Amino acid sequence: MIEGKKLVIVLPAYNAELTLRKTYAEIPFDIVDEVVLVDDNSRDHTVAVARELGIEHIIKHDKNRGYGGNQKSCYDKALELGADIVIMLHPDYQYTPKLIPSMAWLIANDVYQVVLGARTLGKGALKGGMPLYKYFFNRTLTFFENVMLRQKLAEYHTGYRAFSREILERVNYRIDSEDFVFDNEMLSQIVYLGYEIAEITCPTRYFEEASSINFRRSVTYGLGVLRVSVTHRLCKWGLMKKEMYKPLK
Repeated sequence: MIEGKKLVIVLPAYNAELTLRKTYAEIPFDIVDEVVLVDDNSRDHTVAVARELGIEHIIKHDKNRGYGGNQKSCYDKALELGADIVIMLHPDYQYTPKLIPSMAWLIANDVYQVVLGARTLGKGALKGGMPLYKYFFNRTLTFFENVMLRQKLAEYHTGYRAFSREILERVNYRIDSEDFVFDNEMLSQIVYLGYEIAEITCPTRYFEEASSINFRRSVTYGLGVLRVSVTHRLCKWGLMKKEMYKPLK
């Protein structure tokens, strides 16, 4: 618990056998109540390692649903467990679990409903080994999104995210993409509903075992981001209507 609120960490896993132990070891269990691991039909022993670690809530997809599909299972389970705060942490050890208390505190004290760990605040991204082309596209896409969404975020593409229960109950994330652009669709929905998003400077690590999408999939993701941003603006102008922007409650 943190400020009397239940904190659940969700781990969207895919072939995380080699990094899961290191990630799990740094989770601050003095404030974390539950951990959920969703395995997206990994080809390695991710689930076996999770069981060895004593992770109580393990979901294994019978087929690979994609990054967005994995997150949907994560958030559905966290809500089922009665979470007040949900933090998505990648089990590939690319993001440090040591930021969990700071991210959770902002939500637990009703300062913000959404907190992102931003790699491009400061010098964390390049210092941590982010490939230069990824950094360039990250900054370019972020600029475009800020213009379209009327925001001033440092990054929309981080996988380190904290949400209040209110957000997960109002945003219709279940109809979003099952692929990587899910992240951008969800942030677009959150902004559309009028919520402010906080960011915390987040160091990152790029190494052989850390997950990363290839150049071709990065291009597909980038085109999806452009589509989401333009759709957001057209809906705001009243020129288009999308079910995804209707709040659930």
